[in-house]
Amino acid sequence: MRPDTGPLRVMIGAGEQRWDGWIATQREDLDLLDPDSWAAWFGNRRADALLCEHVWEHLSEAQGRAAARVCFEFLKPGGVLRVAVPDANFPDAGYQRTVQVGGPGPADHPAADHQIVYDAPLLADVFRGAGFTVELLEYCDALGHFHATDWDLGTGPVYRSLRLDHRNAGGKLGCVSIILDATRPSGEQS
Repeated sequence: MRPDTGPLRVMIGAGEQRWDGWIATQREDLDLLDPDSWAAWFGNRRADALLCEHVWEHLSEAQGRAAARVCFEFLKPGGVLRVAVPDANFPDAGYQRTVQVGGPGPADHPAADHQIVYDAPLLADVFRGAGFTVELLEYCDALGHFHATDWDLGTGPVYRSLRLDHRNAGGKLGCVSIILDATRPSGEQS
């Protein structure tokens, strides 16, 4: 349920994930490809922040670009959309098999409907193309080198990140994501 007052921080496609201060939604609430579902859910309000962890890879690139435009429309000027997706440049064969387009196995595997595996430049372009300014927070470059900035978990925690994922213990990278912040410029009208 959407609150009528206070900051509006919304997780899109949350699955079982829950974070304090964030409203968890599913496709039935907010369909990234259906602006009418967003208009009905938000009414006249706009989000202060949006969080979307490992959802964009379930859309084609064209659908991802359309979804970025929907998020832009329903985010306040100055608001941030934090997105995390699997990283095409993470140099681990097991990871790449797990996140590959179509998934590694049966139709009920979480990756079975992956449509794309992004690299950081392409993901950033998806959001810049919708009007956002973009800051990459975590990603692997084309050579497979991992880059991370010190970002604030309070502004949108991502479990599949350097700091939170249990597979990244003891200085070993076991699971990474491309994580970016897409900010709606403050001068834009909502």
